[in-house]
Amino acid sequence: MTRRQVRTSCLAVLLAGLTLACGRSSTEAPDTAGSAPVPNPVDPTTAGGITGRVSFSGSVTPEPPLSMRSDPNCQPQGTVSSEALLVGSGDGLQNVFVYVKDGLGDLKFPVPVTPVTLGQQGCRYVPHVVGIQVGQPLEIVNGDPTLHNIHAIAKTNREFNAGQPIQGMRMTHTFTAREVMVPFRCDVHNWMNAWVGVLDHPFSAVSAADGAFELAGLPPGTYTIEAWHEKLGTQTQTVTVAPSTTATAAFTFRN
Repeated sequence: MTRRQVRTSCLAVLLAGLTLACGRSSTEAPDTAGSAPVPNPVDPTTAGGITGRVSFSGSVTPEPPLSMRSDPNCQPQGTVSSEALLVGSGDGLQNVFVYVKDGLGDLKFPVPVTPVTLGQQGCRYVPHVVGIQVGQPLEIVNGDPTLHNIHAIAKTNREFNAGQPIQGMRMTHTFTAREVMVPFRCDVHNWMNAWVGVLDHPFSAVSAADGAFELAGLPPGTYTIEAWHEKLGTQTQTVTVAPSTTATAAFTFRN
């Protein structure tokens, strides 16, 4: 084995050790010892929902292409498009985080045990925007044959920074407080970013390619609904959900 190969092997071992340490230190979990499971407070016989669409009005200024040439292990090679402003069919605006901002009062909701997955595929975070509940596991997976560095720049929650040098590595993180939104970066590949909306309830959605969204299973009531976009800011609406009905909402963002 050459001296260069020895140095490379030692670096890989060191990174793996640091990653395991970082993974442990960055995993947060609320103290639920001895606590009883929280029942769902919503009566399914009267539950309703909100469906709607987010659209974009104005001219779309093309984002500068992102180059991945700094890492030959990233696919696809060459340049890729930014995900910061995606306008689809019928001027639908994608990747808008829509959620109930206010109106649920003191209701407490069960926390899902199924993890939300934040993948790293082709040197991009997948999905770009995602919602999760406080206490629900976030599983972060390296699907690429290269080093990634997960850097969550949280403010209300604890910031964490952990490396994943090996393809297939996983780490689990649990947020302890509501925070909209938590930005994720990769300190190795500066074009990689994602956003995680952390809520204390399950009523959130991310707009699809055509701008559509749905908030299902809401108890009857009047709610403040917020739509958040990483470049265009936020908008709110007041929406009333009658028993066993589906209300509608529409948001239009302009540049």
